[in-house]
Amino acid sequence: MSISVLNNVSSLVAENAVSNTQASLQKTLQELSTGLKINSGADDPAGLAIANGLGANIAALTQSSQNASNGVGLLQTADGALSQVTTILNQAVTIATEAANGGLTASQTTALGTEFTSILNEITNIGSQTTFNGTAVFTATAASTFTGDGTATGDANTTTTIGVLTPVSLGITAADATADLGTPAKAQTALEDITTAIGAAAALRGTIGASINQLTSDANVENTQVENLTSAQNNVQNADIATVTSHMTQYNVLEQTGFAALQQSNAAEQNVLKLVQ
Repeated sequence: MSISVLNNVSSLVAENAVSNTQASLQKTLQELSTGLKINSGADDPAGLAIANGLGANIAALTQSSQNASNGVGLLQTADGALSQVTTILNQAVTIATEAANGGLTASQTTALGTEFTSILNEITNIGSQTTFNGTAVFTATAASTFTGDGTATGDANTTTTIGVLTPVSLGITAADATADLGTPAKAQTALEDITTAIGAAAALRGTIGASINQLTSDANVENTQVENLTSAQNNVQNADIATVTSHMTQYNVLEQTGFAALQQSNAAEQNVLKLVQ
């Protein structure tokens, strides 16, 4: 083997090994500090694309779950208002039934008519004043809730027609809604309309209830999807701390031994001087 002082190959080898070890150690420390094994596109281009795609799905599903919850809140507000309307209509049944009976004095009939009109006005007030998040609940515009996972095939709209809420919309004719209960015949007609209105309110509550169940189910499915996709995203981009810690220990040892080897290779080169002494 020839002896040369122009190129210390062993030193270059040791230096290159130390450089590679330090790069690996730096990457390991970055993974420990961020908790991620993919910190740039260079780490894993395909994995980064997958993780970002999953992140978009998770964001869309999380907001969709919130949309569904908001939709449930709107529908529950409408259902609560209709429950109060049903209570009011039951009071109207009592009043109309009493007015349909003969033998009442004129003042009693007038009082019953006034109370009946007040009840109908209260239904109108509930219909016009019930709001959710500052928006009227009982409108001609159907309530629509959008959910999706961020893909073209994962979008859905759940639509519920609540409609306006007035005595007439529930089936109480305009004449019965404005006339008093001045005669037993009028009271009996009003009673029939009130019974129809109670059925209409119940049917509407049933429609609303079905939509509430659907939106609740949608929210549950979306929350489950978020859990599964988050787990998948974690598997793709999150660092295994135990493994990374093991690598850090390994690279620390290699760095120390690399420096020792570099020192020895440089020291060995100095031995050439002894030949010329």
